[in-house]
Amino acid sequence: MWHQRLQDTAEQMVVGLLPAGDLKPIAAIELVPYLLDSFGNSTRIDYGTGHETNFAAFIYCLARLGLLHEKDYQALVLRVFVKYLELMRKLQTVYCLEPAGSHGVWGLDDYHFLPFIFGSAQLVDHKYMKPKSIHNHDITENFSREYMYLGCIEFVKKVKKGLFAEHSPMLDDISSVASWAKVNSGMLKMYKAEVLEKVPIMQHFLFGSIIKCE
Repeated sequence: MWHQRLQDTAEQMVVGLLPAGDLKPIAAIELVPYLLDSFGNSTRIDYGTGHETNFAAFIYCLARLGLLHEKDYQALVLRVFVKYLELMRKLQTVYCLEPAGSHGVWGLDDYHFLPFIFGSAQLVDHKYMKPKSIHNHDITENFSREYMYLGCIEFVKKVKKGLFAEHSPMLDDISSVASWAKVNSGMLKMYKAEVLEKVPIMQHFLFGSIIKCE
């Protein structure tokens, strides 16, 4: 099974990323669980925003350890996170992963939240594309690989049947917002309230010397 192979190799992969030093074994102990929890739960066979948050935590820890810098941030989102998103969509399809903590039709997506934050930020100040542009099939189809938010919309339209306003009313409502800046601001507030402050999600999150519970 895919997740078992990850468990077998995770520690080796993490240790290979870390510089030599006395803190290397300690850092690896904290980083490995974040990496393992980034790809869903192998027992429940599910995946959700909590697992996605663990991947963000893994990347954050690498930055805290000095392995990533501000100049890397754009590439982390547009290359690393995009590859992670593509992999997770494949795993969701191949293994029929159950959505963990999904809000059903009243959620953004059955599995993800962060790509909507990153994607809306990417479109801030775009001259032509507006939030309502998600309803233009030609735009989402032609630019879904270039703009993360449009990629999310295109994926939702492919996996869900029926009218968009019926299976994704939250995204449909957001499309009426005047600007991407307001969409992004709202997404950040929603992520804090619906993910970071939700006990059912964050009760599984681990804290340590790198990410402290304060």
